Amino acid sequence: MDGSADSLERAVRGASVTREVVLERGASDALPGLLRRHLPDGPILLVADENTHAAAGRAAAAILAAAGIAHGSLILPGRPRLKPRVAHTEEIAARIRSERAVPVAVGAGVVNDLVKRAAELAGTPYAVVATAASMDGYAASGAALLDGDFKRTLPCPPPVAVLADLDVIAAAPARMSAWGYGDLAGKIVAGADWILADALGEEAIAPGPFALVQDDLLAMLGRPDGLPRREPAALRGLMQGLLITGFAMQAHGTSRPASGSDHQFAHLWEMEGLAHAGEPVSHGACVGIGCVAMLALYEWLLARPDFDAARGLARQMSAADEATLVAAAFPDPGMAASAAAEMAAKRPSPERLRQRLERLGAVWPDLRRRLAARLPAAARMQGWLAAAGAPARPGQIGVTAAKLAADYRRARLIRRRYTLLDLLADLGRLDEAVDSLFAPNGFWGAQAGTG
Repeated sequence: MDGSADSLERAVRGASVTREVVLERGASDALPGLLRRHLPDGPILLVADENTHAAAGRAAAAILAAAGIAHGSLILPGRPRLKPRVAHTEEIAARIRSERAVPVAVGAGVVNDLVKRAAELAGTPYAVVATAASMDGYAASGAALLDGDFKRTLPCPPPVAVLADLDVIAAAPARMSAWGYGDLAGKIVAGADWILADALGEEAIAPGPFALVQDDLLAMLGRPDGLPRREPAALRGLMQGLLITGFAMQAHGTSRPASGSDHQFAHLWEMEGLAHAGEPVSHGACVGIGCVAMLALYEWLLARPDFDAARGLARQMSAADEATLVAAAFPDPGMAASAAAEMAAKRPSPERLRQRLERLGAVWPDLRRRLAARLPAAARMQGWLAAAGAPARPGQIGVTAAKLAADYRRARLIRRRYTLLDLLADLGRLDEAVDSLFAPNGFWGAQAGTG
């Protein structure tokens, strides 16, 4: 048994809500027994969109019918691509209540998040039938939803059971596995950001959830070229990694084990409706580019042997200047108000900032070694993403160099979570670092014109 399979079994045994995962070829046949073991009595409501209904929902309905399990289906629109709006969760919850049904999500990121939140609103557990190895939220607590135009992670329990038929996963469009690879790759940055926050006294690492994600991460990312060929071992390893990440979030109760500054780029672009070639850019594709962007910024950081705390203190923005920055970054009043609330929540007192920067000076030699030992080069990550069939350069998702440079400065404004972006702002060096990356000999400047 490989390490990631071992980790998945340990994660399930230690889960607070999810009691069983079936991950194998032909797993769909196990659906009736899985639901009988873990869901309460009542008719099953299969919730899918048009695409996931065709991929697995229709077959699931036939399997339930053959097993004599009462069921119905709610099929949401699939084109244009379904968005994870809070309003949809309320509509699904109303259907669950009216039919006194037990929901089963049939789909991937959006469908799962919608049903997860709807189940919470309706006061019932749910299960999920995965249709693609495209994201890490199957087993996670919380649902990432659009509340108006601002993306938030709303609290709700994870599924009590997960079924992932590798034959269904392999039949999904290859680009979906590439998206999943991008989402999993982002955990490298999430881990580094958590190490940074822990070292500076901002958010202590929870050893169990951290280890679940990080211990086997590079091994789980180790077969990128097998994904476009739909190799079973590569797909299984990717799906295991994505599920394990969800269990780490379930264990920790927040998305911290899986989401750092890489995801702040993704959430920013998703809130803005980033589209390329006529369709919305996927979450995993955004995370992959965010991961490369932050690995390049970590390279800039790690090239510095020390930092001047006094310089950082002297360069801090006033609250009024920060409010002006947020308003300029988000012309939409609703997004600006939400970003202002997030920034207010993490704005340190002058004394707290002084303590943070002094602590950085004390821990930096050891912290620098730890980060350097675990972070792959940004260019290497681009190679892995390309081998997986995922976008590796911002132009491939419609992000220009000018936009990426601006978004390095905007991404930290949307979330209170402490990351490298905040550290560089504390030091008064975020602009300097970003400008360096886009200089002719910088990481992005050297790639100008290459897509």
